[in-house]
This record gives sequence, structure tokens and C-alpha cells, in this order.
Amino acid sequence: MTRIMFVCHGNICRSPMAEFILRDLVKKQGREKDFVISSSATSTDEIWGDVGKPVYPPAKRELEKHGLSCDGKRAVQLKKSDYDKYDLFIAMDGMNARNIGRIFGKDPENKVCKLMDFTDRKGDVADPWYTDRFDVAYNDIYEGCTALLKTF
Repeated sequence: MTRIMFVCHGNICRSPMAEFILRDLVKKQGREKDFVISSSATSTDEIWGDVGKPVYPPAKRELEKHGLSCDGKRAVQLKKSDYDKYDLFIAMDGMNARNIGRIFGKDPENKVCKLMDFTDRKGDVADPWYTDRFDVAYNDIYEGCTALLKTF
């Protein structure tokens, strides 16, 4: 079983979108038992006490346009102890990857990467928080998740 954690800054836009897109792709292939897929934040910006915000409404609407539900998902913060629980930590951009490194301190097993590294384009997933282009982020994430799944 492969355990994948998608990571972004707040865990309310890109990383939950990636979580639910990959879950859907895996389900369509009948491979749900082969994966554990989740997402988390590098910050606590969207978490108060132990309660995280739900997926940001425009991100949720974009997922719904594609027949995907993220109901019940709330932001959670990545913890140092997660390192031993997952096989891959997939950042949405370079800043997320650096912040993952700050949380973990070390990455001796080379578990941290960026989602677009699985594609021919490389680079970062477009951040809809600043552009309001959730469709562009969805397309980047879908492309990255499709390419990621081909590696398994």
C-alpha cells in the first residue's frame, strides 16, 4: 500500500483538490486498496484550536463541476510525526516544499517532491488563492495526479 500526503499552505484549496482528484482516479481504476490518500497544511492559518476550516467554497465548487465531493474535509496541519506514516509528501509549489522541510527537518528517504515534477512541465501548481482561477489549478492538479498515478 502506498501512502500519499498532498501538502499546500492552508489545506483548503490545492492539496484537498489533489486529494479528491487522486482518490477519484484511483477509484476509477479499482485500486482503492492500493493507496491511502490525504492532505494537510504547512501552516495553521486555516486551523483554530483543533478545528480546521472546510475546503474553500470556490475549490469545492470546482471539484463539484467534475463530479467530485469533498464533504467533511477540514484543514489539518502536517506534523513531524507524519514522516514515518507516509511514503510521499507531494507539495503544490516550491514554498510548500521548503516549509515541509522546515517541519520535518530532514528528508533522508527523499519522500518530498512537487506534484508537477511528475509531468513534463515541472514547476508549480497554479495558486487560485491569488488568481481566483480554480479551473487552472484543477487542470494542473489533474495533470499532475494522472502522471503520478502512472508511476505506480
